[in-house]
Amino acid sequence: MPPTVRSQAAVLEKVGASLQLAELDLAAPGPQEVLVRIHASGVCHSDLSVMTGVIGTPLPAVLGHEAAGVVEAVGPGVTRVVPGDHVVLSWSPSCGACDECLRDLPQLCTAAWPAMFAGGLLDGTSRLSRAGEPVYHYSLISSFAERAVVSERSCVVIPREAPFEVASIVGCAVTTGVGAVWNTARVRPGDRVAVLGIGGVGLSAVMGAAAVGAWPIVAVDRVPDKLELARSCGATHAVQWAGSAEDTAEAIRSASGGGVDYAVEAIGRPEVGLAAFLSTRARGAAVLIGISKEGETLDLPLLSIPRLERRVLGSIYGSARPERDFRLILDLYLAGRLPLDRLVSGRLPLDGVNEALELVRAGLATRTVLLPTTEATGSHR
Repeated sequence: MPPTVRSQAAVLEKVGASLQLAELDLAAPGPQEVLVRIHASGVCHSDLSVMTGVIGTPLPAVLGHEAAGVVEAVGPGVTRVVPGDHVVLSWSPSCGACDECLRDLPQLCTAAWPAMFAGGLLDGTSRLSRAGEPVYHYSLISSFAERAVVSERSCVVIPREAPFEVASIVGCAVTTGVGAVWNTARVRPGDRVAVLGIGGVGLSAVMGAAAVGAWPIVAVDRVPDKLELARSCGATHAVQWAGSAEDTAEAIRSASGGGVDYAVEAIGRPEVGLAAFLSTRARGAAVLIGISKEGETLDLPLLSIPRLERRVLGSIYGSARPERDFRLILDLYLAGRLPLDRLVSGRLPLDGVNEALELVRAGLATRTVLLPTTEATGSHR
């Protein structure tokens, strides 16, 4: 293949700016790298956090980290995929050799995380450029584009019958929410679960809890429409945010019959984390997924931790092994056990990326999916 291909992409030039569509040069995949044609890319709150400066990354950059597509070409030494494979992209391509990977914690890989924040691929360099100047990657993916070059370790082969728009959101939101329930908390049938924050991640956690037989499942949000959506996806009870952590926790305890075993927090705000913790019963755990601002702290009633054996569990990427969990999640979707298509609240072409991000900012989208290589129609519902 030629040394570079042209790819239309949405570029963030500086913090606070809108994304601009541009034609970029995309270098051919190097050793253990893969060129993927992007067919669908979910728009995540993390992308908005980069735009607003809450999450730092080198700029200019192509955002997007939740995607599915088709392998177009492979570099030397690639063994995991071949051209024509349908793949979901993982932003956590674990090395398999560092201390955390050897502890079976690939989501905490000490090779992938530094590379991610450097704005390149795993070797620290970018495959994107414009007029000879580098344009940086975001989260080792950069999927707001027609094509992406990624590590082969970011590619997980999926069934061809899986729709790209559903498969794309498995790459982040679904795995983060479902995995927090299945892997981090290890929820069992009959466990009591609350989910605070019914966006794409929270709704995925509701589905994951329903799939394993948790009961009751209490959905918590400020927006009544989101609570109704959660009910349609497996929540048994709904609690509207009561204005304070204490009052909301009391409402959850009342709805659940005395407190929950696991309270999944999917917002990243201290008051929501406190409500999650206070809603648990003895030996219960607050499972914190949401990404907070740098420097924010969570003030907990310390005495209740040893006396009631309450716990706090952190969860990044659902404590997942993407090569295992992506396929399992999609198999359950295809079998009708996880109604993941209900997460997709809108579909837009690539040039609708700023509209999609505004829907995230306004809290109006569960998951808007960009379709960079397909004509997209429709709006959020």
